[in-house]
Amino acid sequence: MSNLPVLSPFEARVLGVLIEKEKTVPDSYPLSVNTLMLGCNQKTARDPVMAVTENEVQLAVDSLKNYALIIESSGGRVMRYAHNARRVFKLPEQSVALLAVLVLRGPQTAGELRINCDRLHPFADISSVDAFLEELAAAETPWVVRLTKLPGSREHRWAHLLCGAVDEEAFKVAASSAPGSVDLGEAAALKANVARLNDEVAALRAMVEKIQFELGLQKPVLMPGCPATRAG
Repeated sequence: MSNLPVLSPFEARVLGVLIEKEKTVPDSYPLSVNTLMLGCNQKTARDPVMAVTENEVQLAVDSLKNYALIIESSGGRVMRYAHNARRVFKLPEQSVALLAVLVLRGPQTAGELRINCDRLHPFADISSVDAFLEELAAAETPWVVRLTKLPGSREHRWAHLLCGAVDEEAFKVAASSAPGSVDLGEAAALKANVARLNDEVAALRAMVEKIQFELGLQKPVLMPGCPATRAG
């Protein structure tokens, strides 16, 4: 990681989405810029929620390509993109999955990470998650950091360092002002189910997009209930 740049939040989000969607929507992977934008702007399984434009996604893609973190491929009438994080980071799949979930969902406990990583890489137990996190934290250039416990919390949360050092004070303020904390148990399981359903909708939309380009249609066909592409 020492020869890699500190990523911007947009770049990290794009990379995290590509890592996630490789596993959750394999039939429509690699992704177009439009599908990438939808993944970046999801309202579920994202912290913080963003509202990025296609232009911002394209700029992030171009920047990540300079560091070989994204591979470009042509698919019909549109360019598609895949991540190359495992090879560039020289990390195992388990570690890349943990980084992606931390990028997409913010600081989490080992237990929360085990639940939220299930679709990317299923961990046998929390101790195996802890082992990979400790390994990432102990690297010559650390990939993650264990945060101090929040007041009233029983477990430490972990944060990624792809965007530089973490402002723990800002995290504490944000966490204390949140309407409720996401902890292990039913709430986390429900969020995981919502995220899974969201990916199924995204997969259907991406398949329609691929078909429309193969048929030479000029305008995207929107699935019922899917939001139209925003210009900003």
